[in-house]
Amino acid sequence: MTTATDTLPGRWRTVDIVTAAVLAVAFGAVFQAWNVLWEATTWVLPPFRGIVYGTWMLPAVLVPLVLRRPGAALLAETVAASAEILFGAPWGLWLLVYGLAQGAAAELVFAFGLYRRWGLIAAMAAGGAAGVAGALLDLLAYYPTWGTDWMVLYTALVTASSALIAGLGGWLLVRALARTGVLDAFPAGREQPEV
Repeated sequence: MTTATDTLPGRWRTVDIVTAAVLAVAFGAVFQAWNVLWEATTWVLPPFRGIVYGTWMLPAVLVPLVLRRPGAALLAETVAASAEILFGAPWGLWLLVYGLAQGAAAELVFAFGLYRRWGLIAAMAAGGAAGVAGALLDLLAYYPTWGTDWMVLYTALVTASSALIAGLGGWLLVRALARTGVLDAFPAGREQPEV
């Protein structure tokens, strides 16, 4: 049974917190596999590695789309980064900075929509914004000597990858999960999908 407080965009329930944490930790484990793929692409011309970047942004989009709560993107991406560290990611505590920045960037997009816009455009914008944050951190920390053309290309590829994989992919995944009934306890599961 849904109460009036369940539908308030700012009200977090215990099930919301647990679900956000479980999804984020699961993504932290997935990120370990993605880290292996990233390292395996070192032979690719450096800016083009950005094509596979978007998976790291999924928690920042998927969790807010499910929960529809302020702070969900920031929480999910930060917990996923923390889990990734615990699972042995090679970048260590630096990942917390990434998690905070990427989560905050996606959070700003949802905040701009006053936490009432959860459609495809908002999802892709949030994914893209998270990607921009990740790309800028990469350029500052790892690729500061690149020429402007490579920096721009890398940022564009990371942003597009994040908008498509995290934004579109996250949105499609939430819609598919909602149709199964597994999200019925959340706003995303109670919404009728568009035909």
